[in-house]
Amino acid sequence: MSKVNTVLGTIPAEELGLVAIHEHIGYGMPGSELDTTWWKTPEQRYEETVPKLRAFHENGGGTFVDATGICNGRDVDYYKSLSAKTGVHIVACTGFVGGDTALPHFANASVEYLAAQFVHEITVGIGGTGAKAGVIKVGVSRGGRMTDLDKKIYRAAARAAVQTGVPILTHLAIDAEPAIAIFREEGLPLDRVLFGHVDDGVNAEKTQDTWIVEQGGRLGFDTFGYETELPDPPFWARPRNKRLEHFLRFVQGGQADRVLASADANCSPLGWPGVKGHTVNYIFEQLIPDLRKAGVDEETITKIFVESPADFLSIKN
Repeated sequence: MSKVNTVLGTIPAEELGLVAIHEHIGYGMPGSELDTTWWKTPEQRYEETVPKLRAFHENGGGTFVDATGICNGRDVDYYKSLSAKTGVHIVACTGFVGGDTALPHFANASVEYLAAQFVHEITVGIGGTGAKAGVIKVGVSRGGRMTDLDKKIYRAAARAAVQTGVPILTHLAIDAEPAIAIFREEGLPLDRVLFGHVDDGVNAEKTQDTWIVEQGGRLGFDTFGYETELPDPPFWARPRNKRLEHFLRFVQGGQADRVLASADANCSPLGWPGVKGHTVNYIFEQLIPDLRKAGVDEETITKIFVESPADFLSIKN
């Protein structure tokens, strides 16, 4: 039976239910949680977050994958409390959102050190929490090209993924060629990698989405809800219909098993105001109704949100 690491323990993949594959309990740049303008007490963060997770559960959501890497506000004891309170499975990650978010201790470390760090968090636990990471996060730094530090982290992540059997989730899918080259050199099957943010409004046209699928990778359409129609859209926003059309090209083109979807929402942002009104529940409030309206059948919706995420998150070693 396939297993998945959650913050409250390792569970059968069949128990995940509907999965939000790329979300955040609370994300911020290193140190941003101390910014006096946006600092929140633990009680305030809890008050913001619990209703969103409860609504997710009530809507039929089963699992929330927190894609917040090391140095970006990851708080696993807090996640354990939230999971117990709301009934939502939470999967925590090891790794980094990008090389430019790694503090010097990690940025200056060797591939071997980083790989060992990731393996420890997956097989032993994160810090003293006892909770094991269920996915490895890597990413392309600002500028749109992989830096030498990014490549070092990707290589360490690939080694840890091969050793432990957990998958990799990327921040951005641009500059995929060097990433795929590293994964292949390390012997990591590309179906163990979800190339994220394929759909964001800044990089979508520069992303080799079809090529990534042809190589065997998976595509993360995971910024649903960040739309130009919002009253105050973020810089990575995209027209709702354009994002949906992009997604449907794969869903209705015979590649529904290669795509996963999410909202990349931030339950309680750290060090910045976040995007007002955008939550993980966009999946239920807008995305799934849009898919049904476009003629996507229930079997395919289940594949995208239940079956494919369960297969992706399963430990395979």
